[in-house]
Order: sequence, then structure tokens, then C-alpha cells
Amino acid sequence: MNFPSKIVENAVNHLSSLPGIGKKTGLRLVLHLLKRDKLQVEKFGESFLELVNKIKYCNKCYAISDTDICGICNNTKRDNFTICIVEDIRVMMAIENTSQYNGIYHILGGLISPLDGIGPNDIKISELIQRIENEKIQEVIFALSTTMEGDTTNYYLFKVLEKYNVKISSIARGIAIGDDIEYADEITLGAAISSRIPYTQ
Repeated sequence: MNFPSKIVENAVNHLSSLPGIGKKTGLRLVLHLLKRDKLQVEKFGESFLELVNKIKYCNKCYAISDTDICGICNNTKRDNFTICIVEDIRVMMAIENTSQYNGIYHILGGLISPLDGIGPNDIKISELIQRIENEKIQEVIFALSTTMEGDTTNYYLFKVLEKYNVKISSIARGIAIGDDIEYADEITLGAAISSRIPYTQ
């Protein structure tokens, strides 16, 4: 693709490096931005600088946050004795949107995947164990995708946690094998959380 300007080409290259955006879509977005009010475009750019420079990760659950402790972990009305284990922030947000869960979360930041060279030490399992030991957790809910990696992680966590005096559950009906949880509709996901079942090997 030939560009009339190196500046335009540079902007297109950066936009097309994002998931799901190719060169044509990148060019269309750049041309759209050029038609927008200059102040709007500057605010648009500033929001990304703020995202990179000011975003934090919660010191407890590892969710994206504006503060050292996120709003969920700081909320005294939440059930601080029930912890839901999720892969990433997208799954946490999907569960929150159901309004069916009032506990706290722990974001692993990935799943165990030997084929990809990701082992237990590469995700936040040791941090989870510390929380269970220190925060008087009574129930742990596995809300990981029903993929091979999700099942491997569930099994590993179960083996690690079975020595602790905690109830271990997993989300229930409606989530098909091989499904990513973040793509489940809110009603199905809400029912799966509400109707969670004891985890079995």
C-alpha cells in the first residue's frame, strides 16, 4: 500500500498493529481522525498516554485499576470469603456484568499450557495461595475456560488447594466444553455462577 505521507503511513502502521485491524481499516481510521476536530483527536491521544502511564494493577486481585487496591477489593459490602479464579480482566468483567456474583476475584494472568512453555510459576498461583492462607477464604470458585489449558489449570489448582479447608466449586451449566467464558451471554454466565457445583476431578 502506497501512502501520500510518511506521517499517515506511520499512524496506519501503529493502528494496524492492533488485533483485528488491518492496513485498510487502519487507513480508514486515520482518515477519519484527520476529519475530526483537532482538540478531540488530541484528547483521544492523551487518553492512551494516560492509559500507559497511569494505569495500575490491584495489589490483591491483579485487576486493572486506577488505585493500588481496586474498587471490588475495597468494597466492604462484597463477600470477602468467596474468591472467583479467572484467567484475565475480560472474564472478570463478564462475570461482573451478570450482577449474580458478590464475592472477590483473583486474576491468574494466564493458564497453564506446557505446549506454550507456560507453567504454574508463570501465572499468579503462589499469590493465590498466599491470599487463601491470609484472608480466611472459605470458598474458591473456578471460572476458567473449558479448554485443555483451562482444565489443566483447574486440576493443578485443585491438587494445590485440596489441603486447605476451603470449599472448591466450578461454574455450572450452560458453558460448553471448549468455550471461552468471556463470550458467554450474561444470562448463561449468571446462571453458571449462581448454580455452581463442587469441583470434581
